[in-house]
Amino acid sequence: MKIAIGCDHGAFALKNKVIEHLEKQGHEVRDFGTYSTESCDYPDIAHDVAQAVEKENGTGILLCGTGIGMSMAANHHKGIRAALCTTELHAKFARRHNDANILCLGARMTGVELAKAIVEAFLTTGFEGGRHKRRIDKIPC
Repeated sequence: MKIAIGCDHGAFALKNKVIEHLEKQGHEVRDFGTYSTESCDYPDIAHDVAQAVEKENGTGILLCGTGIGMSMAANHHKGIRAALCTTELHAKFARRHNDANILCLGARMTGVELAKAIVEAFLTTGFEGGRHKRRIDKIPC
């Protein structure tokens, strides 16, 4: 699977751990930065990842301190359904019922092992469609 990933400075370390995990799983990862702990603006990264997901009809992962800013910025893009997930169950339902295409994680809220488990739940759960599709179609943008 091709996965676009990005973070702000607050999530740099966790992003690298997630990338390492994804690559071990055989996924193709495209890293949109940031590439250091130097302060940066999370919307810039969110927009780059969201545009890549839009263009490729793909999957993305965004990380910041809480995950809130990234999810807010990404959800301003047409066709993006970014979901901030703090548990594996959140990730499963974000995919099953909401067809989320970007997973958002908070590095200051989520440890490495939990983040890996959330990522796995997100990537291995499919969309149920049906009544959920009808509801998603009512979301503007």
